[in-house]
Amino acid sequence: MAAKTRLKRKPVKRHSKKAGLPPGTLVHVGEKKVETVGITVIDYDEQQVTEKRVGSVEECFPFKQTPTVTWVNIDGLHEVQVIEKLGKAFDLHPLILEDVLSTGQRPKFEDYENCAFVVLRMLSYNDEYATVESEQVSLVLGSNFVISFQERVGDVFEFVRDRIRNGKGRIRKMSADYLMYSLLDAIVDSYFGILEKVGDRIEGLEDELISDPDERTLQQIYALKREMISLRRSIWPLRELVNGIQRSESALIAASTDVYLRDIYDHTIQIIDTIESLRDIVSGMLDTYLSSISNRMNAVMKVLTIIATIFIPLTFVAGIYGMNFDWMPELHWRWGYPAVWLVMLAITGLMVKYFRRKKWL
Repeated sequence: MAAKTRLKRKPVKRHSKKAGLPPGTLVHVGEKKVETVGITVIDYDEQQVTEKRVGSVEECFPFKQTPTVTWVNIDGLHEVQVIEKLGKAFDLHPLILEDVLSTGQRPKFEDYENCAFVVLRMLSYNDEYATVESEQVSLVLGSNFVISFQERVGDVFEFVRDRIRNGKGRIRKMSADYLMYSLLDAIVDSYFGILEKVGDRIEGLEDELISDPDERTLQQIYALKREMISLRRSIWPLRELVNGIQRSESALIAASTDVYLRDIYDHTIQIIDTIESLRDIVSGMLDTYLSSISNRMNAVMKVLTIIATIFIPLTFVAGIYGMNFDWMPELHWRWGYPAVWLVMLAITGLMVKYFRRKKWL
């Protein structure tokens, strides 16, 4: 059974409630996607790892002073007090917290005195409705910690967590900047899977365009066009974001991490090229749809024109013998009626043969 297609426009973020407020004022702008805020902490070094789900934001405060690397993950942004307390404890700039709570941010990188801030979009594919869903993810890098803010539960970071738990790779041997790289890499790599599913949808729609397009096909084309615009808006700024991290002179980002950031940059270029290719295909699909409908209409008009052309001489013959004149010899001839039918059938046969010879039929 084919996946449902949900055609819905994303609501415009309501920034009006922030109008007139001073910079740094903490107001949640966006949709409430979880009932309660969830906080998880993973603290690790090369020898050990501690992972727990904490009940209050205050339980995260002691980890700021530890020599180990700490990853604090927040699921849910609607409770402003939680974000404010965490920001004060880890000495985060008010503008960082304001951007975290405004969930319509453009992907960007900002370098502050004591931390670095990254905001980008995390995408997921809804198989039931065949749509791409998006949420904002904010990452704050400190000297020995990374704080990630998500709008809801569920992410693409499970592979990173497994590597920390099992000590795979070099993540347990590296500092917090490598953890931030790993989270960025997980998000960027997930885009490939999303684009692959979108590409499969486009291929299926192309087959439908050629075989039997209808009004539903047109709706799907417009839905794909909006989706590609949204994907482009979410992913295009990533190139600038990663480039900004590479050019940053922040002491929080070690020179040894640059080579891994270049890998993310290469992946970003590949993803952008794929998006542009898919956008071109979707743009051409509308022209294909109109051409297909036009060809179908032309085929119908061709058949109707041929039928009308065949009946023109038959109507002429029938019109002559339908006139009520007294002196028409054929009307009184015994074989007049079958002779007229024979003439009409002969005309029809000759016209059909001529049309076929001209390859009009």
